[in-house]
Amino acid sequence: MEAKSLYISSLEPSAGSLIVTMGIMEILRRRLGRVAFFRPVIEDLEEKDHDIEFVLERYDLDMKYTQTYGYTVHQVEAMIAENKLNLLIESVIDRFRKLKRDFDFVLIEGLNQACFTQSLDFDINLLIAKNIGSPYVSVLKGKNKTAKEITDEITIETEVIKNAGCSHFATFVNRVDSHILDSFVSSMPGEESLKAPTYFLPEVPELDTPTVYEIMKKLNCMQILGEQKDLKRVVKQSKIAAMKLENFLEHVEDGDLIIVPGDRADIIIGSIATIQSRNYPNIAGLLLTGGLVPNKSIRDLFRGFNEFPLPILSVDDDTYTTAVKVNNVPATITAKSERKIALAMGLFSANVDIKTIEERITSTTSSLTITPMMFEYNLFERARLNRKKIVLPESTDERILRATEILLRRDVVDIVLLGKKDEIEYKSLSLGLDISKAEIINPEESSLVEEFVEHFYNLRKAKGLSLEVARDSMAHYSYFATMMVYCGYADGMVSGAIHTTQDTIRPALQIIKTKPGTSIVSSLFFMCLDTKVLVYGDCAVNQDPSADELAQIAISSSDTAKIFGIEPKVAMLSYSTGNSGKGEDVEKVRNATEIVRKTRPDILIEGPIQYDAAIDMSVAQTKLPNSQVAGKATIFIFPDLNTGNNTYKAVQRSSGAVAIGPVLQGLNKPVNDLSRGCLVADIVNTVAITAIQAQEQDGDK
Repeated sequence: MEAKSLYISSLEPSAGSLIVTMGIMEILRRRLGRVAFFRPVIEDLEEKDHDIEFVLERYDLDMKYTQTYGYTVHQVEAMIAENKLNLLIESVIDRFRKLKRDFDFVLIEGLNQACFTQSLDFDINLLIAKNIGSPYVSVLKGKNKTAKEITDEITIETEVIKNAGCSHFATFVNRVDSHILDSFVSSMPGEESLKAPTYFLPEVPELDTPTVYEIMKKLNCMQILGEQKDLKRVVKQSKIAAMKLENFLEHVEDGDLIIVPGDRADIIIGSIATIQSRNYPNIAGLLLTGGLVPNKSIRDLFRGFNEFPLPILSVDDDTYTTAVKVNNVPATITAKSERKIALAMGLFSANVDIKTIEERITSTTSSLTITPMMFEYNLFERARLNRKKIVLPESTDERILRATEILLRRDVVDIVLLGKKDEIEYKSLSLGLDISKAEIINPEESSLVEEFVEHFYNLRKAKGLSLEVARDSMAHYSYFATMMVYCGYADGMVSGAIHTTQDTIRPALQIIKTKPGTSIVSSLFFMCLDTKVLVYGDCAVNQDPSADELAQIAISSSDTAKIFGIEPKVAMLSYSTGNSGKGEDVEKVRNATEIVRKTRPDILIEGPIQYDAAIDMSVAQTKLPNSQVAGKATIFIFPDLNTGNNTYKAVQRSSGAVAIGPVLQGLNKPVNDLSRGCLVADIVNTVAITAIQAQEQDGDK
């Protein structure tokens, strides 16, 4: 079956079609360069369609909004009333074919049937899917339904799709009450009768709960205090504060949005104090009503906080009107809802046979293009398929905690955080994060300390290390975390958000050590350009490598690139190409190239070569016309740290490339270093890379 398109649709509103769309889109973006999104029918033209805007922004599709839809509900109903159904279908087919011609794949999302009037007595989505020849994905809503009701609905839907003449790709049942998941799966009809795979996703309340940001946008609130990141907090319920403070505090619950007139200084100060107190739940934010804001002295008090703990919003409406409006704010997922997206995609990955779907929809469609998003999605999926345990010693850093939540929600890895359990939990809760699935170990109290001290002492006593110094070393979280990896209590470590590169590498060299046959630890960056991923090494560790060391960097980079699906074609960079230049620096690169050729004849390598000849075919044809690497290089080895570090930053800043790294290579077990200026996304990617390196080392055993 040619899988050039897929049609996703539901009968009911709030069935979770967008989550299925997101899950399928992530699979597509891992494999294909040009993916289109199309909605044959949208609700109206007055307001832009939410799902279209979300998909265009989230997945960075190369489309204009006007390309993504066919007609509005009103237009469809008017054309049907005028007996112009055939004209409608022909027009939709025409729009679809234009997309199909220009893109590798078209993902279609139908508008749920409930949006149409009852006079439309047939399923418009099935009719369109049949006429454009697109396999059909049915999305059912399981919320508040019994196992039998869900089973019957699946059977009926399967028969309806068959009778409509559509190819039934799969059925997704979303929002299933968790207590009936097992019972109705066991009562499902046999696979032969259904003929399409069926997947069940449980109800997750947070996905049906608005964030502070969504409420702020919907009510057109002004943000008085708090940082942008705090707007991601989930509002589990709202509370009107009408009592005295001492009475009101008894009713505060986790995730409350406190709605209070802006002149109630007692409630405002008391609510903020709950965030600082370990004896009270963590509220989501404050919404001040009546257009009133705290006076200057109170605002000055708040501004004195090093980090203001939660968002404070203001709105002109009175308290009652505001409360009604807040209760009517729908929960949505926007492109900026990182926490909800991570939760939704973790839910999808945990309950869906990703491999089967990927094989079916991409079996006849492939692309040589690799975009940054494709590369990152591949990291997550590869890491998830063979989960590893990664230890993060820098749990006091907010970025580490935010990355931990995303990784756990996406079901990518298991995480170990080092530190005091109560402090880590308190900080994460005060940030509105859920890291409950992380394992937390306090090195100061752990029973592992004596084992680690003994191991470290035995490893280093020949170097003059005393037992006392070995014990003192384990008080340093980097050493403790490294020893966890060495002893097999974790599969890898990621550090460096608040420590230097040496703080990360030194314990690794002393404990884990380099691989047999590898002389040095080096690094590389994955440089994700618009349509391909290049490897730059070494841009972070070795200042002025010798010819032997440069050869080892090239070999390590080649092996690492292969792990991540990049065909190694190595360019040994210099200021001259071939035999055109002479000098000590050029000879070092030339000698390193010859060492690689003799040591690893399986590696395609060229050097010395200039950057333009390595990456540009037209230049390569002039300078090295017979080279297998020139113009097609995927790995660029820089002669020294100064050249490499400046080049990667120049390319990153001038081209908008995504630089993932540095990734350390050459160690017996994976340890990776972060930049102290790293973003949450950098940490997430580095942890996923570390997990994949651990998987590969498992395979080498």
